[in-house]
Amino acid sequence: MTVFVIRRLLQAALVVLIMSLLVFGGVFLVGDPVEMLVADDADQAEREAIIKSMGLDLPFYIQYLRFIGNALQGDMGNSFVFQESAMHLIAERMPATFELAFAALFIAVVFGIPLGIYAGLNANSWISKTIMTTSILGFSLPTFWVGIMMILFFAVIMGWLPSSGRGETVDVFGIQLSLFTLDGLSHVFLPAVNLALFKLSMVIRLARAGTREVVHQDYIKFARAKGLSDTRIIGVHLFKNIMIPVVTVLGLEFGGLVAFSVVTETVFAWPGMGKLLIDSINFLDRPVIVAYLMFVVVLFVVINLIVDVLYSVLDPRVRLQEMKS
Repeated sequence: MTVFVIRRLLQAALVVLIMSLLVFGGVFLVGDPVEMLVADDADQAEREAIIKSMGLDLPFYIQYLRFIGNALQGDMGNSFVFQESAMHLIAERMPATFELAFAALFIAVVFGIPLGIYAGLNANSWISKTIMTTSILGFSLPTFWVGIMMILFFAVIMGWLPSSGRGETVDVFGIQLSLFTLDGLSHVFLPAVNLALFKLSMVIRLARAGTREVVHQDYIKFARAKGLSDTRIIGVHLFKNIMIPVVTVLGLEFGGLVAFSVVTETVFAWPGMGKLLIDSINFLDRPVIVAYLMFVVVLFVVINLIVDVLYSVLDPRVRLQEMKS
């Protein structure tokens, strides 16, 4: 197990290094942030002074090496616009994005797995067909359109839920969270459901496919022949085996929920990292853009690492195959 984890850590470090070069190089090639920041009447001397103060007069490889050296010390640079640490700006907005992603993942898991298992066990019932048909809508409908329709119906017409903002927050171990107040829950409900629709549909289909495959296995038939109850067969023998692909996909999708919640945060004016990214792109605030993208890269790498370890725990054959290779 230790060799397996060490090998995965080395692979993760290599991926982060390669992605840092791609991210820094990609952002370096896009636009000129100086043109966005200096006044229109600034003369050439003022422009050159600003360029030098930002370190943009240095060759690309020196800027990249400086970036790597500072990043290893936890410094991702200062925002050109806010004149604050880029990581500090991201950390300020991180709780809002994470609680939105957790709420969406919670909805997808709590509703998706039971519905998928039911649809797999009762494939020909009208309820199962309704579940599977409805899940197609989750894949098909654009997120921004669903969000606007939810605001129109639940906030504007019915007046049941707020349409924007984060609501009241409470201090939990120094972090401002809104999930522990009724006002905060009312604000997070619509964006969380909007963000969860695609994942919910995917979990339903994964759980259904896994159930249809596992329910015909010999050990399930043997468990039935032993006279075990349906609750024990489903809860122990079936549930554990269908969770392997579900855990793998959910782990990766959680990174997607955090990284790609930009549309939902924009529609519902949710003050998270996605809105910060949009503002930074508008002003070509390179340090914040690079810091955000590197945060997403590290997040995906860590999640993949955790999923690999969980996968090897759920199915020891994965670990054994890795050791043989």
